[in-house]
Amino acid sequence: MVAVRIPVIVKKLYYSLIWDIRDGSRTVYLTFDDGPTPDITPRVLGLLKEYDAKATFFCIGRNVEHYPGLYRMILDNGHTVGNHTYSHLAGWKTRNTEYYQDIELAGCMVNSTLFRPPYGRIKRSQLKHLVNKYKIIMWDVMSYDFDRNITKQQCLQNVVNHTRPGSIVVFHDSVKAGERMLFAAEGLLKTLAGKNYKFKSITSEG
Repeated sequence: MVAVRIPVIVKKLYYSLIWDIRDGSRTVYLTFDDGPTPDITPRVLGLLKEYDAKATFFCIGRNVEHYPGLYRMILDNGHTVGNHTYSHLAGWKTRNTEYYQDIELAGCMVNSTLFRPPYGRIKRSQLKHLVNKYKIIMWDVMSYDFDRNITKQQCLQNVVNHTRPGSIVVFHDSVKAGERMLFAAEGLLKTLAGKNYKFKSITSEG
């Protein structure tokens, strides 16, 4: 496993990307990648509603194509969405033209100017091209809910121990991550709500 928190040097090297949103308030930005997914995404939405929390869902285009009702449910619950490519491509391993076409295809289904590169892997040339159209959202804290080698308790500690005011936290509303994600997300919501934190969506303007 690599670092749960993104090193400061990485943020400085890629300063044009959004790693956190610090405005002096006790606000955290929860994000969910790789959905929407039947059974998992509705449970996330229920959990967020319970804590009066808003979040941002970085959706895979083909999943939105398959489950448009779930995508609409995310929006109807007051959350924001972002483009996560159509096919979940890793930028480092993909030719630029193919990568841009895949993002454009996802954009036909995900109405947003927010973008998160799958795996966080993207070439500088791709960044230079995409930054003209998208606000590229990375993260401050990675939950590692997708890692089958950690327990749900370890996943919870990953986020509880490293989340700070302004942090952007990554979860995944996928079957693979489901059990660990739901346990850790609920634990984080409960812990931070008890400390008077607010949970907001990321917007194109903010």
